[in-house]
Amino acid sequence: MTEQSIAQAGARDTSSPSHMWKFFVYSAIGAFMFFAPVTLDGRDSIPLDHLVTAIRDTAPSLMPYYALALIVGGAAVPFVTGTWRRSTIDVVFTVAKLVGMVIGLLLVLETGPAWLARPDIGPFLFESLVIPVGLLVPIGAVFLALLVGYGLLEYVGVILQPVMRPLWRTPGRSAIDAVASFVGSYSLGLLITNRVYREGKYSAREAAVIATGFSTVSATFMIVVATTLDLMGSWLTYFWTTLLVTFLVTAVTVRIRPLSRMPDTYFEGVEARPEVDGRGRRLSLAWQEAKHTVAAAPPLHVNVWRNVRDGLLMAMAILPSILSIGLLGLVLATWTPVFDWLGYLFYPVTWALQIPEPLLVAKAAAVGIAEMFLPALLVTEAVPAVKFIVAVVCVSQVIFFSAMVPCVVATDIPISVPQMVVIWFERVVLTLVLVTPIAFLLF
Repeated sequence: MTEQSIAQAGARDTSSPSHMWKFFVYSAIGAFMFFAPVTLDGRDSIPLDHLVTAIRDTAPSLMPYYALALIVGGAAVPFVTGTWRRSTIDVVFTVAKLVGMVIGLLLVLETGPAWLARPDIGPFLFESLVIPVGLLVPIGAVFLALLVGYGLLEYVGVILQPVMRPLWRTPGRSAIDAVASFVGSYSLGLLITNRVYREGKYSAREAAVIATGFSTVSATFMIVVATTLDLMGSWLTYFWTTLLVTFLVTAVTVRIRPLSRMPDTYFEGVEARPEVDGRGRRLSLAWQEAKHTVAAAPPLHVNVWRNVRDGLLMAMAILPSILSIGLLGLVLATWTPVFDWLGYLFYPVTWALQIPEPLLVAKAAAVGIAEMFLPALLVTEAVPAVKFIVAVVCVSQVIFFSAMVPCVVATDIPISVPQMVVIWFERVVLTLVLVTPIAFLLF
């Protein structure tokens, strides 16, 4: 869209300027819930996380049954919609969801084999991942409607275009995705990405870059990792280092295969709505884009309902896979040498970088593809430099099968599982190369 067409569209805009209170009020509420640091009862987090924790603490006995209902629904959806037979990948993930449903039933009913009931196996997955994600995604969708539905996405997009385009080859509006993922949740970031892609505001390549480059685990998960590895004393250093390394790695992966060769096509059947070129009159164009969005926005209750519906469907798609694929990763890491073997993929890198205990770090890097938290569990007794390196890898790798991969598969973003595995390998190697000198300087 040219500046002239924007000006013409603005001339045709009959919305009252008084409607722009929605831009300020709704966007401010959404931004506060996702990004404002708040301390409650000695715990630092974002308001959304505090809200989810409060709901969970209010009715803890109901949470397992709520999560189980989502899991059962998620296992049934592929058969109701017929998508289970759409492709081989769909068949595989449908089977995984059925397995996850069985595991969920066993855990909620407190039955099944003794190895499943071990605190670090079944209960860990259910309490630390399934229930929080099952609450966070639908509840977060309420405030997501406020954050991205009333012009803030378009306004920020035009303003940040000079930063996002040169570095990451994505629209300026993708900055919202990046921050929402890093501060809030990768699942919510993917929810934003999928919605914006379906609206024709991201191309297939841009959506894939954002999904695999920015949609990492949240600051809340980072706190869990830092606590496990005794890094909370260096929390700010860890947080900002991880943010820097993660985004630097993405700046490289967008320039190499497979991301560099993905097409700039748009969602089928939707008119492409690429971001406005804001050169020359950036602030006025940003405001004009926000005005158009507010004028076209549906009523608040409709917008919220659409987002909650999408959030529930995404939670239903994710939770069964977390249980089945995440459990498989934990079992393989705990009782088999599979990840010892996979660790040799990274051993030449860790050895060349002169990282202490290079084989241990290589194994930790490999096990992350199953579940992002597993690498931290392997290095709890290691030296501080190793802990720091692995803690950053946990986050910067972005891609893992227990939750993130099923989450991407549940969206319309056209990137395959093999492509994600290649990107995971690239990200781990690049992260090791970038973070190791920093760790040596710090420790």
